[in-house]
Amino acid sequence: MQRESAGGVRGWRPATEEALYGPSGFYRRPEGPAGHFRTSVHASPLFAGAVARLLCLVDEALAHPAELAFVDMGAGRGELVTGVLEALPAEVASRARGYAVERAARPAGLDHRIEWLPAPPPDVTGLLFANEWLDNVPLDVAEADAEGTARLVLVREDGTEVLGEPVAGAEAEWLEKWWPLTATPDGPLPPPEAPDGPPPPEGVRLSAAGLQGPAQGLHGPYDPHAAEGLRAEIGLPRDAAWAAAVASLGRGLAVAVDYAHFAGARPPFGTLTGFKDGRETAPVPDGSCDITAHVALDACALPGARLLSQREALGALGVSGERPSLALASTDPTAYVRALAGAGEAAELTARGGLGDFGWLLQPVGIPDPLPDGERPST
Repeated sequence: MQRESAGGVRGWRPATEEALYGPSGFYRRPEGPAGHFRTSVHASPLFAGAVARLLCLVDEALAHPAELAFVDMGAGRGELVTGVLEALPAEVASRARGYAVERAARPAGLDHRIEWLPAPPPDVTGLLFANEWLDNVPLDVAEADAEGTARLVLVREDGTEVLGEPVAGAEAEWLEKWWPLTATPDGPLPPPEAPDGPPPPEGVRLSAAGLQGPAQGLHGPYDPHAAEGLRAEIGLPRDAAWAAAVASLGRGLAVAVDYAHFAGARPPFGTLTGFKDGRETAPVPDGSCDITAHVALDACALPGARLLSQREALGALGVSGERPSLALASTDPTAYVRALAGAGEAAELTARGGLGDFGWLLQPVGIPDPLPDGERPST
């Protein structure tokens, strides 16, 4: 890659900020995110139903407050908050108040009970839920040069890149702790629970069984030539964004759900990519496509957090891909077809290699962790 310090280029963080959220940004388009890619929210109403059950568990842990907030971070066009409010039992729904946090304008026809905000409301009591929000918090990208020095990657509007100045200050400290660009080609990294990477913050529970994926990357004594070309996304802005979101809760639970990776298994060349019209594409910061990168959720986690997979979390909330009994087909064919369709949707939400591999970061605030361990019977 060329090294350049002249004008006409900038870091990926400011370039992404303008491309996604500027006056002509991707997320200000009328079709919204659902017009370009599918999330768990769009895959099945079972997801909103599971989040509604989680909100009910939070309600119990809060001893049924007079007002129960549901804050949908990065709300898109309000699909999740609408589905959650509709899925609540009547008694809980009567006390629930929905907040959609989104930079785009409020969509026409949205339920009047939902308040549309540019930032989370302060000091509320309830559940703050960030589904695929952190992956769109802009960040800078670093790449190791021929000498093994981590340098900022600068980008032009057409997506071409050059290397800039060495990473310094807090960003360099974050890289050193969470994603060091040092390697030898001796072999793969150990899985996430191994001691090579930094441990999660004090008090953070990490479910190795649910989060461990295939090992990626390189390890060993520092060799600058082996490190050349390795890339990392500097997650410091996401850590700060998540901490601010959690701080907005008076009491309750904050949850972040995203494609994630963990110390000990970072992808060696990063994850920065684009999406447009339902397909992955090159990330070009001109407003024509979504720009996203997977999240270092372990770096975001605050003391007392819990990290697990979507497969585990939805299982604990009663979402199962188990097929219904064939006996039901003979006694109630309509119910069988309905249950079979639901099992297919649940299987998509919990699939290995797909949505089921999303990471869930649970951060209780002033209450015990309300999500039980293990699967619950499906509902």
